[in-house]
Amino acid sequence: MKHIVILGAGIGGMPAAFELRHKLGNAHKITVVNKDDYFQFVPSNPWLAIGWREREAITEPIAPILEKLNIDFIAQAAESVDAKANKIILADQQELHYDYLIITTGPALAFDDVPGAGPNAFTESICTVNHAQQAYQAYQEFLKNPGPVVIGAMPGASCFGPAYEFAFILDTDLRRRKIRNKVPMTYVTSEPYIGHLGLGGVGDSKSLLESEFRDRDIRWITNAKTTSVEKNMLHCEELNRKGEVEFKHDIPFLLAMMLPAFKGVDAVAKVEGLCNPRGFVLIDEYQRNPSYHNIFSAGVCVAIPPIEKTPVPIGAPKTGYMIESMVTAIVENIAADIAGQPATAQATWNAICLADMGDTGAAFVALPQIPPRNRTWYSKGKWVHFAKIAFEKYFLYKIRHGSTSPVYEKYLLKALGIVHLVEPKAKKHDEQ
Repeated sequence: MKHIVILGAGIGGMPAAFELRHKLGNAHKITVVNKDDYFQFVPSNPWLAIGWREREAITEPIAPILEKLNIDFIAQAAESVDAKANKIILADQQELHYDYLIITTGPALAFDDVPGAGPNAFTESICTVNHAQQAYQAYQEFLKNPGPVVIGAMPGASCFGPAYEFAFILDTDLRRRKIRNKVPMTYVTSEPYIGHLGLGGVGDSKSLLESEFRDRDIRWITNAKTTSVEKNMLHCEELNRKGEVEFKHDIPFLLAMMLPAFKGVDAVAKVEGLCNPRGFVLIDEYQRNPSYHNIFSAGVCVAIPPIEKTPVPIGAPKTGYMIESMVTAIVENIAADIAGQPATAQATWNAICLADMGDTGAAFVALPQIPPRNRTWYSKGKWVHFAKIAFEKYFLYKIRHGSTSPVYEKYLLKALGIVHLVEPKAKKHDEQ
């Protein structure tokens, strides 16, 4: 019997546990380790921060779900990983040994990169359900005395979609309250242009999102290197294409939501040979770590180089479908290794993004995510707003019922040219 430990129970970790149990049956032990005892559906956090969702609607206790699948659960943070000894040391100093380790921790939030940033200082965040709840409380206070708002992403950020969503959802909510005229809005981003998204743009995302900002009277500053934040004031430098400071801005605000850069979590980042200098897990084409072949990783915590060099450093995002693709590859490769077969499964790393805009939405597809691409596609309309709601309900249904992707889901996406895994190459046969 092999013991497979999954470190992290988010959008990558929970499906990994489900797929492993489905693939391996009950012949092997699976344990999930997570610092919180609940699953949180992070894509809904922009709604929670504005009051369009309740916490209970987008969180779910983990233990009852995993118990039904004969999967062990430990609600504890990992203090360190001893990769050479194949064990994890938990916060209470308990040692957890494994045959295979899957790292799906998500990121640590690098608020310390910018003085004054973060929920414990002067800017709000929507990166976790707790942060989104705090942002909601800040928004309620803001509504008593509305004024300037700053939204955007810090230097080194890699996940830009939620910032755009928050800006559009906030704009919609303020208009419904008939106080939008009291709220000047500025979008401050490390992206080289609006709609870059860390992806080098997807189709005509630049024009689409710039047009949306103009229609909603949201001004923007790109190539923005936020240097510090103090109470009610954000300081940033606007760089030119050469990386030189072209302008300095002091932007007043009564409410600010700035997404931070990410880094690897401490327990994983300090393992020699496992991570890059930023703490992200190094992986090969099979989602394995090159130094430790029994350690796999998926999601935001994996190391992916930026799409291109930009005046202000930014990272490449890891979208939900891309993470699901990574997870499927990991499960297939662990099953193959247990059976004494070589790893062959490779994730496609296709990007699918549904961005809510409050009363409408935009959908972006990049196949694959990293250029050059075989296909890009984007669309805007009310259907995207409803599709995002439907996806939230659908994914939470899968989590609550411990289900893997149904056959119809995979075939529907395949019909659109979107597949989970790289198609295996045909074997060459010697001519007779």
